[in-house]
Amino acid sequence: MRIRFEFIAALSLFLNFSLSAQAPVKAETNYGLVQGFHDNQSDLDLFLGIPFAKPPVGDLRWKAPQEPDEWQGIKKTTEFAAAPMQTNVFGDMVYRGKGFSEDCLYLNIWTPNASENKSLPVLVYFYGGGFVAGSGGEPRYDGTSLAQKGIVVVTVNYRLNIFGFYAHPALSAEAPYHASGNYGLLDQNAALKWVSENIENFGGDPEKITIGGESAGSISVSAQMASPMSKDYLAGAMGESGASIKPTLAPVPLSEAEKIGVEFMKKTSYNSIEDLRALSAEELYKVYQESGRFGFPTVIDHYFLPKPLPEIFRNGEEAQIPLLVGWNSAEVDGQGIMQGKEYNEENYKNKLKELYPENFEEVVELYPSGNTKKIRESATQLASDRFIAYSTWKWFDLHRKNSEEPVYRYLFKKIRPAAKANPDYTPIGAAHASEIEYFLGNLGRMDNPNLKEIDFKISDTIQQYLANFIKTGNPNGAGLPKWPSAEASDVTPPVLIMDAEFETQDAENDKRYLFLDGAYGNDE
Repeated sequence: MRIRFEFIAALSLFLNFSLSAQAPVKAETNYGLVQGFHDNQSDLDLFLGIPFAKPPVGDLRWKAPQEPDEWQGIKKTTEFAAAPMQTNVFGDMVYRGKGFSEDCLYLNIWTPNASENKSLPVLVYFYGGGFVAGSGGEPRYDGTSLAQKGIVVVTVNYRLNIFGFYAHPALSAEAPYHASGNYGLLDQNAALKWVSENIENFGGDPEKITIGGESAGSISVSAQMASPMSKDYLAGAMGESGASIKPTLAPVPLSEAEKIGVEFMKKTSYNSIEDLRALSAEELYKVYQESGRFGFPTVIDHYFLPKPLPEIFRNGEEAQIPLLVGWNSAEVDGQGIMQGKEYNEENYKNKLKELYPENFEEVVELYPSGNTKKIRESATQLASDRFIAYSTWKWFDLHRKNSEEPVYRYLFKKIRPAAKANPDYTPIGAAHASEIEYFLGNLGRMDNPNLKEIDFKISDTIQQYLANFIKTGNPNGAGLPKWPSAEASDVTPPVLIMDAEFETQDAENDKRYLFLDGAYGNDE
């Protein structure tokens, strides 16, 4: 009997603790009242799964997002919404929502105090995943750590793959703006509009919205900076590895995107948009998977994006805001160039001749040959530049030369320890996406026993820079190594090296990017 009493007492204590750890909190939106919860452990108010648009289902599939309907009573927003339709194609994603759904246009808010209008700065963060996968509910994007530094943090779901980027002449004909595609980017724009109009009720300042993102999220940030629909919402921008500039998921002309859409439909057993709209989300996604396509391109639609980004930035038409941007030291492995060949001089030079037959000598000078180690380093640098580093550099270069606002550039070099040792592979630099948990303060959410104290120290330093930037447009602050902004006239602009030690160096490799600038035709 005593054991039973002690069990009931313990259970009661646990339940009371659980309830106190999630005391309900409410906030008003333009569409109705939402109820989140106060988390005692983090001392933050959380609102998870707030609708910022109508569900894009049925007739709203492949249409620009619509304002959500108003509701009566209180809407509970205490759980992450389902992730957009996808599969875990990259294998590194962890979903905290309830499965996948076409009904996915929801956002999440972490705030120090929703009950007071504190006019706190706001970070709206877009996830990566190549515009084919990802979710605002992933643990690596959790907003707790930055919110504890006096920031309202928002993560956003946006449509992906065939649901988010499919263009077709019939879709363009029915749209009031006479274009199609870019639905995922338009979702992000709708979320920014929602945040601008509602964030005061969650303790945020609508005049202090900074956007950030990694990979496709960073590409999204560059596109939102360039879009006439979004730029007026923004006070600052942060990009981690990626920009919407050739060759990295750059937008194509509408006519080209429509042609891709027509060819896609021809490969299916369906003859019209009506037929495809009649399919369930699961059926449509299966058709997409069986087609062999890996996503669809973004579009120069003369609505969200009127021109290619280099042209917009050269004309000074982008958002005139501070920019913090950079990339990792080994975004992808050198086998992206070698394609299974051994790292030796003959194989390496043959690959360079295949890629750059007319500029071979110049490329060898920029990405030099040598012993096996040197060849691996050069191949990794070239693969990384071609994949994503160059496009990010181009964004940096365009904004510093066509804006009076400060631009801060970094290079993340800390090799994240592998959770499980691999004796057959030793990384030579920081891989793509390995910085996310360092930047957002989520190393502790990883199942990685090999993380050391230095990893958390590096993360803390980076977060101090980011918090300062989000609050003031300048990452510098007391106790931090100086991070100078890049001037338009700098030939070797300053770069903050993020590693066990933080230090600013003059850029060493910009000749590589100037060469690629011409190779990709972005220097016009």
